[in-house]
Amino acid sequence: MRKWTIANQKGGVGKTTTAITLAGLLAEQGRRVLMVDLDPQSSLTHYFARSLGEPAADVYRIFRDRSSLDRDMIMQAAMPLPFAGLWVMMSSPLLATVEKMGSPQGGMGRVLNEALALVQSDFDDVLIDTSPTLGVLLVNAIAAADRLIVPVQTEFLAMKGLERMMRTLAMIARSQQRQVPVVVLATMYDRRTSAAQQCLRTLQDVYGSVLAPQVIGVDTKFRDASQAGMPLSFFVSESRGLDAYRALLQQTLEKS
Repeated sequence: MRKWTIANQKGGVGKTTTAITLAGLLAEQGRRVLMVDLDPQSSLTHYFARSLGEPAADVYRIFRDRSSLDRDMIMQAAMPLPFAGLWVMMSSPLLATVEKMGSPQGGMGRVLNEALALVQSDFDDVLIDTSPTLGVLLVNAIAAADRLIVPVQTEFLAMKGLERMMRTLAMIARSQQRQVPVVVLATMYDRRTSAAQQCLRTLQDVYGSVLAPQVIGVDTKFRDASQAGMPLSFFVSESRGLDAYRALLQQTLEKS
């Protein structure tokens, strides 16, 4: 099982879009892919709302019942989608209360990793969509990750969020004594604007060693696929954005 965490401490930078698009492309390769919505705002869950019924369990229950986890509980929370190879573990607003259950140092930081270990043979890939807030949920997502993708919108305020995220990753790496491979991904790039061009140049100068060569440009097909509640690769066979994500996935897999 490969576990991918999509994270940034700023919202609106394309985390959910990245998680869903990569999941769709992995499923296209015949992989069994589980998407985990670890954000109390539930963007990924809402994306697929029309395809999902009421779950027997969700991500919140995994944290609530962490002392009695078993495979059946995890599989009850993994809802199959009407797209071959894709499942979703739904979020809940109650996830916002997880911070009160304990600290990462007290064992709360590895609940998700322990839960996923119980379904190691049931899925080939897990894509974890995260909250932009630093806390127990984000620590869980990073602790579970084999790969970490940090989308960053090519605009000034998103650059500041990226700085915070990279400091957070360094702090968690020291705490956990493990280094997760990181890819910074430029998103929502509008080459017509000088501001976006300047931001991309800054990303290349400052984060060149971890910056993906692929740039995710503005593409209306993402919005259209979202309205349809479908991963982009199930909605269209070709688009600029899909081609960029496909190249990103291929390069990432070749490096692993």
